[in-house]
Amino acid sequence: MTDRVAERPLRLRLGSAEQARTLAARLGRELRAGDVIGLTGPLGAGKTTFVQGLATGLGVAPERHVASPTFALVSEHPRRVDRGHVDFYRLGSEAELPELGLADAYDRAATAIEWAERFPEWLPEDALHIRLALETSETRILHASGSGPRSLALVRFLAETSI
Repeated sequence: MTDRVAERPLRLRLGSAEQARTLAARLGRELRAGDVIGLTGPLGAGKTTFVQGLATGLGVAPERHVASPTFALVSEHPRRVDRGHVDFYRLGSEAELPELGLADAYDRAATAIEWAERFPEWLPEDALHIRLALETSETRILHASGSGPRSLALVRFLAETSI
């Protein structure tokens, strides 16, 4: 994550994958073009599950399989707001990033980036940062912070959303 500081980071305990999807779906309904979410956390923490919920909230059809784009690196899912799904996991160096067309995606889509901690300088200045941490085999701790006005509004939305 970047060094940018949120006004007040949020911490939520998610008791199941379904709770994570539900919270993400609610967030997805609030997203608009230009919103960027940097997702971090260890393997198995639920980053892709969270992105699946975002896709639901954005109106991506259920028959479209939303999976981690680890091998494709970037997936796009057009809907109410186009959604970009990026994975920095397999990138070997920063030199590979310009080929992904991130600036274009940031302008026209709501974009979720898994493994964002690998290249935090490639996130826009105003980004929502979500870190998922394993608590038990079922539960996760979600930490959310913002680095600008729009992302801070999304953190406040998450804080006011009951799951």
